[in-house]
Amino acid sequence: MQPRNMSMSGVVDLAAVKAAQEAKTKAEQARAEAARQGGAGAVSPADLVIDVDEAGFERDVLQRSAEVPVVIDFWAEWCQPCKQLSPVLERLAVEYNGRFLLAKIDVDANQMLMQQFGVQGIPAVFAVVAGQALPLFQGAAGEDQIRGTLDQLVQVAEQRFGLTGLVVDPDAEPGAQAGPAAMPAGPYDALLEAAVQALDAGDFGGAVQAYKNVLSDDPGNSEAKLGLAQAELLQRVQGMDPQQVRRDAAEKPADAGAQIAAADLDLVGGHVEDAFGRLIETVQRTAGDDRDAVRRRLLELFEVVGTDDPRVVGARRALARALF
Repeated sequence: MQPRNMSMSGVVDLAAVKAAQEAKTKAEQARAEAARQGGAGAVSPADLVIDVDEAGFERDVLQRSAEVPVVIDFWAEWCQPCKQLSPVLERLAVEYNGRFLLAKIDVDANQMLMQQFGVQGIPAVFAVVAGQALPLFQGAAGEDQIRGTLDQLVQVAEQRFGLTGLVVDPDAEPGAQAGPAAMPAGPYDALLEAAVQALDAGDFGGAVQAYKNVLSDDPGNSEAKLGLAQAELLQRVQGMDPQQVRRDAAEKPADAGAQIAAADLDLVGGHVEDAFGRLIETVQRTAGDDRDAVRRRLLELFEVVGTDDPRVVGARRALARALF
């Protein structure tokens, strides 16, 4: 089977680079501090390659992916190409010195994980970064290709999520790490935490204001931008009568306001494609200020879902066709 290369197209959001750089700086400070303390919070090179099963997947992969990119090697004892690929990945995990963590999953013993990732043949290599899964390649691959893919992964993890990896101490005892090194608090942590608490309490107006306070000083803060879009959406639908909104949208297909309100309800209800499709159809039916209002709301909903989501990517193309 020919290897299927990873595509990083669309993964790096340039609008979030400034905020990501701040996160990267904090992570680098934490790594440097750990090094100055003689490896406090560091891992042994032996801890850079781990065996993972279904029971430990959340702890060993999902949770760890918040501090370091986790590369997953799906393999089996009977798979000859796996026996060629796995040692290369293990050696590179040590060579990259904590820039990624290698998790090995035996597909025979973990069929559920194989199905969840959509693995159709092995060897298959994926990555999980900040809880998001990325396919890297499937089938045999040369070392140069593997290095290129890992370099891209490390770059994306740093630029997008500020993940600079683990501190490695050759003298550390294997398995002795107590947890990730504490990262210094950023200047916006208190405001962002206040916004989250307001959201949890149903105080959407308070959350909106807290996120705006961050953005007034740091317009590129990606966490605040996402939080603001979500808080404003929840604030808009808070007082709606869902039945009346649906009735108005059905009776007035060309009414921009009716369709915008219904799209907000669609999204809050988890019907992402319905929300996008509704607004794209309304763009086609309207003109002038109404059309611009629909377009702007659609762009706001893109921010709520996430600009890298495949549904957003497809909807952007459909919107471009509708406009031009």
